[in-house]
Amino acid sequence: MRTRKSARAGQYLALLGYLVFLAFPFLWLISTAFKPPRELGSLHPTWIPKGPTLANFRQAFDEQPLLDAALNSLTAAVGAAVIAVLIATPMAYVMARHRTRLARAATGWVVVSQAFPFVLVIIPLFLVLKNLRLINSVPGLIMVYVVWALPFALWMLVGYVRAVPTELEEAAAVDGAGRLRTLVSITAPLLAPGIVATALFAFISAWNEFFFALVLLKTPEKQTIPVVLTHFIGAEGAADLGPLAAAAFLATLPSLVVFAIIQKRITGGMLAGAVKS
Repeated sequence: MRTRKSARAGQYLALLGYLVFLAFPFLWLISTAFKPPRELGSLHPTWIPKGPTLANFRQAFDEQPLLDAALNSLTAAVGAAVIAVLIATPMAYVMARHRTRLARAATGWVVVSQAFPFVLVIIPLFLVLKNLRLINSVPGLIMVYVVWALPFALWMLVGYVRAVPTELEEAAAVDGAGRLRTLVSITAPLLAPGIVATALFAFISAWNEFFFALVLLKTPEKQTIPVVLTHFIGAEGAADLGPLAAAAFLATLPSLVVFAIIQKRITGGMLAGAVKS
């Protein structure tokens, strides 16, 4: 009994240490965003700013088009998330319910494709978008984000579909429900947490993505938040630390807000009690 309590205490301590490790950069970012220039150059930095100010935020908005960049990022992230989920959901259902050799091969290809580096695919994607005249456009960037997010989204949804008991679909078929009615009324509601989690993954991936946006977007009015953040770094590598921290803090808020809103749908046990033992 004492050994079990010690092991549990060790687990809690490890979890606490991990949380501190994750929270430290964000808390330091918030602290830096509200510090005046005098404190930013101090040899003895403090966690809590002695003279908190909003000047860094005002300077960030004055120097760079943050609102336009945020709108571009939001458009690309939402568009990529919605399209990726709409494509991946029916594909995942077919792959999970019909376990043929082709389905297994497709699943293996999905996993392998995640190992491809960005540099390997950027040239083919650039040529395709050039032929479609979608270079330097948000719709073209959405297409790239959908292609990049689709394999992992498909892999995630296959696991969620397999977690739905087939007994529910069989019971619906016995009651006279057709395949389409079963999918819409029985399977789809149970897949809601998986769909939400997959959409969240696609949204955050697109919102934080930098490399594709840097290569494909040329004009300042089309650039996204991660690309605009690099403009706070000078030619010699010297960063305008205060405005950069303020802009980076604002750039992290949408992901946090989206996750806070839908986290209950992700963690909710919608399958609990669906099948009686």
